[in-house]
Amino acid sequence: MVTIRLTRAGAKKRPFYHVVAKNKRSARDGGNLERLGYFNPIASGAEVRLELDMARVDYWLGVGAQTSERVAALLKEFKQNGVRTGVQYKATKTPRKKAVVSAEVTA
Repeated sequence: MVTIRLTRAGAKKRPFYHVVAKNKRSARDGGNLERLGYFNPIASGAEVRLELDMARVDYWLGVGAQTSERVAALLKEFKQNGVRTGVQYKATKTPRKKAVVSAEVTA
């Protein structure tokens, strides 16, 4: 049986979850059939909290996959709030400051 559930990623005390379709008997962080999106419970500001590929979720539900309790709540939230809950945040590198050489001109 296939279930749609969360797998944990991220650093210690900074959780980040992938929403995946996987065999019910596999371990939490074991191999998965397909990655369907992600859930960031500590998102703040302009970061995206929840993103899902609803076409693929609907496919897996159509072929008989079950959802975990948490994923069912996330699907409900996702459908109520529209396609995205926030603006995609993309980190950009800041250029290094170059040493400013000031030349004194004496007259």
